[in-house]
Amino acid sequence: MTERVAVDMWFDPICPWAWITSRWLLEVEQVREVTIRYHVMSLSVLNEGRDLPEQYRELMDNGWGPVRVCIAVEQAHGPDAVRQLYTALGTRIHLGKEQLGPELFAAALTDVGLDPALAAAAESTEYDEALRASHEAGMRPVGQDVGTPVIHAPGPDGTPVAFFGPVITPRPKGEAAGRLWDGVLLVAGTPGFYELKRTRDLGPIFD
Repeated sequence: MTERVAVDMWFDPICPWAWITSRWLLEVEQVREVTIRYHVMSLSVLNEGRDLPEQYRELMDNGWGPVRVCIAVEQAHGPDAVRQLYTALGTRIHLGKEQLGPELFAAALTDVGLDPALAAAAESTEYDEALRASHEAGMRPVGQDVGTPVIHAPGPDGTPVAFFGPVITPRPKGEAAGRLWDGVLLVAGTPGFYELKRTRDLGPIFD
């Protein structure tokens, strides 16, 4: 029996592209011998000090809340709880189109059987040091000119690789998800390979 290997993804709950990638990885988990572990990065941290359009700046200001709640949950209940909370948050944010705020955070916590009082972390700086540490751990190997999703995984020869992406829509399912995973690992594990990209002509499809 092939031993399952750990694959780590860094996400910000507000990013629709990371959400789609995260759901694809759950498909991969079913058809390849991998176990997905979810970690928090922060677009708000990433964009600190940058000159941003007003609308995006507002999103970054509001983006501190959900990542702080995720870190509070990780510290209180561990990484498995973060995985569950991310699903609850993403379902409400991206599928339900609910507005970021205390009500959404409390509802998502309740969805996964956690204390809704943890939603108060959204307005506290208590978890910011741990948030920044988690963000740094995810971003250090890939640099600061990318966002989320970021994935760390063993490459085809077992050597660790880290990369931004893939940015996909809609997510492949079943064996198609596995084939994409195989291809992503192949190119990411190629020494000197940096970028493969084309213009997006579709918005996020949450299928």
